[in-house]
Amino acid sequence: MQLAVLDSNNPEFPDPNTALDDPDGLLAVGGNLQPETLLSAYYQGIFPWYNDRDPILWWSPKTRCVIKPEELHIAKSLKKLISRQSYSVTFNHSFQSVIKACSRCDTDEDTWINQEMIDAYSELHRLGKAHSVEVWRDQQLIGGAYGISVGAVFCGESMFSTESNASKVALVHLSKYIAGLGFKLIDCQFVTNHLLTMGARSLERHKFLKILNSLRNNNIDFIPTDKSL
Repeated sequence: MQLAVLDSNNPEFPDPNTALDDPDGLLAVGGNLQPETLLSAYYQGIFPWYNDRDPILWWSPKTRCVIKPEELHIAKSLKKLISRQSYSVTFNHSFQSVIKACSRCDTDEDTWINQEMIDAYSELHRLGKAHSVEVWRDQQLIGGAYGISVGAVFCGESMFSTESNASKVALVHLSKYIAGLGFKLIDCQFVTNHLLTMGARSLERHKFLKILNSLRNNNIDFIPTDKSL
């Protein structure tokens, strides 16, 4: 199957089910990272992922990793850490700091969270579509995560930590917070053993897209807060 090439001014995404098997989920190349393009992609279960040496690449893997917020598994050791409350947690307090920290913590030689991506997702944050959770200790940012809200689905993009388990703490608080707002699913994109240990499960693409279709038009406000939880 031929890879779709998107127009840079008016990109139109093909059916996600037509994505390649090798590499898994590669759907299209080109287009742009304008807010309307990114939101259209996420609305259809598609996301960008590429490095500085590549053109923009769009993906929809055949197996999707998802978490139901209320079913997140919290290990006993992590519960003990959280119960100590030796940190504070905020939401949408410092989006730029979080996404830049995620970029620095990327272990690839060429991070996929390049400046173009940082600018694009920062604009989505300004528009109320991209959100962050921050974990602080002694007023220092030690962990966090960010993602995109699509109806009742939170599309997780990246996490970081500078202290052990800080990213897990961010995920626990994020799950609890968005469950309270009415979100039904966290899209983690690719399956990893780390996420599976925290209660994630894999879904075939067509099943994920069916669920996304049923939830993407839900109207949920991601309420910003500086309040520690």
